[in-house]
Amino acid sequence: MTGTFDIHARLSEALHDRAEAWRFVADFAAHWRQPLQPGDGWSAAEVEAAERRLGLVLPTALREAHLLLGHRTDLTSNHDRLLGPDELAVVDGALVYRVENQGAASWGVLLEDLDRDDPGTVMRADLADKTQERWEPWESSLTVACVEMVMSEVVLFPDGFTDFLEVDGEEVAPGEFLQELPRVGRGMRWFAGEDVLLREFDGFCLNVRARTEEALDRMREVVPGDWSEGRAGDFPPRGRRRSAFEVRRSLLPGSGRGRGSG
Repeated sequence: MTGTFDIHARLSEALHDRAEAWRFVADFAAHWRQPLQPGDGWSAAEVEAAERRLGLVLPTALREAHLLLGHRTDLTSNHDRLLGPDELAVVDGALVYRVENQGAASWGVLLEDLDRDDPGTVMRADLADKTQERWEPWESSLTVACVEMVMSEVVLFPDGFTDFLEVDGEEVAPGEFLQELPRVGRGMRWFAGEDVLLREFDGFCLNVRARTEEALDRMREVVPGDWSEGRAGDFPPRGRRRSAFEVRRSLLPGSGRGRGSG
């Protein structure tokens, strides 16, 4: 529970129903950022122009995402980026709709699945050895992918009460302060407490957003470590961090990179 928004119950519903997913996104945005407003999405005409340009029909769920929140970069594009209708592209048998901020990965929908209302998604890492690049299964549905996108972009948004901790494979012990949420996002675990939201990525890092400075300080006490900020509202702390996908990419076959690369 975070305030009056029961994130655990609402997320459980959102992962199994497309309409509930969009209601979750709207209420999550209102609770953690700002409410969705008319004009926060692309127009139907802009989406239809993209379909004509590409010579295909977008899945219903992708169309709904663009119409609902396509202009809300704080929910879609402050770290990784949801492509606008005029940027959508077909690459090697998939419609690419989102890209990682350093070009380390792309997310898409296979062309053969475009006739489904809410198809599964695929991910393709950018590797040094291009012959090793493949579209790999990612999320079970586009709406689940969008729920994860919005949650991740909010914890990574560079203002307010945020912090970052490298954990080197150590798992979070929730304790009494944090409740583990239903799993959403590949390699991710999510936790919520009073006025705080925490993302653990792949045993590599923790990202936290709080609604108050007191909640953020309490989070640091519950999960002790060398938190990067040490205080609220100063993100990022020092230089450019490697994104989680840069780290993941460095470990893939054919990458030609090591964990120490930057």
